[in-house]
Amino acid sequence: MVPRITIEPVIEHEYRVRIDDEHGDTVESEIIVAPDVLTDLGFTSADERRVVQHTAAFLIERQPVIDFPALVYLDEVAAAYDDYPEQLHHRLS
Repeated sequence: MVPRITIEPVIEHEYRVRIDDEHGDTVESEIIVAPDVLTDLGFTSADERRVVQHTAAFLIERQPVIDFPALVYLDEVAAAYDDYPEQLHHRLS
């Protein structure tokens, strides 16, 4: 079973992400989308929710769901994973 990702807006540029995995583990995280980082990644505000969705999926592929961070900033993901911008563009194209 592929982990299920549920996203809901909290406030402008901030999303609560709930992830349920195949082992019954559930985590919640806040993903912060700074507008300047979104622009630096080559996306617009219209792409924001999809960027959050695919960022969560990207991270799930690289770490166990139970280890998912409680707070995620896109610029920190880009700094930690060199292939993040390229993968994000690939996923959203």
